[in-house]
Amino acid sequence: MINLAQFSKHQEALGYFAQQLIFPDKLTLHPKTFEEVIHMEHPAYQDLIQYREQMYELSLLQIKQLYSDTFDFNKTAPLYMTYNKFDTQKERGQLLAKLKVLYEMFGLKMADNELSDFLPLMLEFLYIAQWQNDPRAKGNIEFVIMIIEDGTYAMTNQLAEQNSPYYFLIKGLRETLKACIEPANEVEQHV
Repeated sequence: MINLAQFSKHQEALGYFAQQLIFPDKLTLHPKTFEEVIHMEHPAYQDLIQYREQMYELSLLQIKQLYSDTFDFNKTAPLYMTYNKFDTQKERGQLLAKLKVLYEMFGLKMADNELSDFLPLMLEFLYIAQWQNDPRAKGNIEFVIMIIEDGTYAMTNQLAEQNSPYYFLIKGLRETLKACIEPANEVEQHV
């Protein structure tokens, strides 16, 4: 179950992750962007420091090439969270439609040329969604987080195998989302 207080605490960081996962430009890795959002107590702080340090060793051209090689030309680590998950296009299409409706229900207007399971878009939604005081929020936020968790699981393993700096970013995203989940209550044993 989602802990809305914890989720709210990490919402701005989700915007940071979204920014890091779109095609890079000069401002993507600007130090001020990181410092304004990510603090030492953030659950993914160490992973994000490693990501940032590895990216700072590269030129902008190298970062753009790395991004394209990692996400655009690699079907094992796509930024589309349902790309490898469904047997039929019909099943995937239904989920994409459900996500689009959900975004609109909470005030996010999607670009017509984007699929609703694009990870930066999903993170942007979690960052800007107007969910406060909406009884539908909890279940719908959990739904989006479940799709991201499922979609990034294999991606994390693939990026680790490639020794990609993006491994630390995705690992950090997963840690951030994990921090928003309430721990499961232990089942008490009665004698």
